[in-house]
Amino acid sequence: MGQKVRPTGFRVGIMENWRSRWYAPKKEFGDLLAEDWKIRRFISTKYQFAEIARVEIERTRDQVVVHLFSARPGVIIGRKGQEIERLKGELEDLTGRRMDLKIVEISNPNRDAKLVADRISQQLSKRGSFRRAIKKTLEEVMSAGVCGVKIELSGRLGGAEMSRKEKASRGSIPLSTLRRHIDYGFAKAKTPQGIIGVKVWIDLGDYSDEETGNGAHAKTGQASKGPKRTYKR
Repeated sequence: MGQKVRPTGFRVGIMENWRSRWYAPKKEFGDLLAEDWKIRRFISTKYQFAEIARVEIERTRDQVVVHLFSARPGVIIGRKGQEIERLKGELEDLTGRRMDLKIVEISNPNRDAKLVADRISQQLSKRGSFRRAIKKTLEEVMSAGVCGVKIELSGRLGGAEMSRKEKASRGSIPLSTLRRHIDYGFAKAKTPQGIIGVKVWIDLGDYSDEETGNGAHAKTGQASKGPKRTYKR
């Protein structure tokens, strides 16, 4: 019997950090949790093409700090920082709190599972061949210097009457090894026949190798998944 657990949730508190970092009493916890969800939904809806991998939220007594990890920071920042100032004002109107935005650039999108899943979903939404999308994505991700990648599609693939699952993988994906950095991403592709789910697992090597720079990306001369630059507003 397989016990399916999200890899990032399996490692939170052990090897991974929390996506929301704040403390609140019991009476306020539910409201702040719903507020975090509203912030993430607003950003993901407004900037669908900014390639945002994740949104991390930190709270202090009088301020909310939002970290946006994006492969295209220029789309969020805008000309002379006008777009990020507009986003900051809209979030303050949404939450009624003082906001601070920090844009973190992702140097290599092929090493981020969420961005890879989004790319596949966009190809499927444009009625592209799912087999061609899987094959091309596997080659691109492996060329980025990762240890392994697995892709799973579920739904009415190719417009078939009956839904099914298609899996493909390269390299190793040790999901139960906590010292291995397994990045997980999920996306939905909206097609005329229905919604197709896209799941991606990427093995980025040991956490200790990433800290010392001796991981798979160092051996192949590829850039690490870590951020390249941080923009503050």
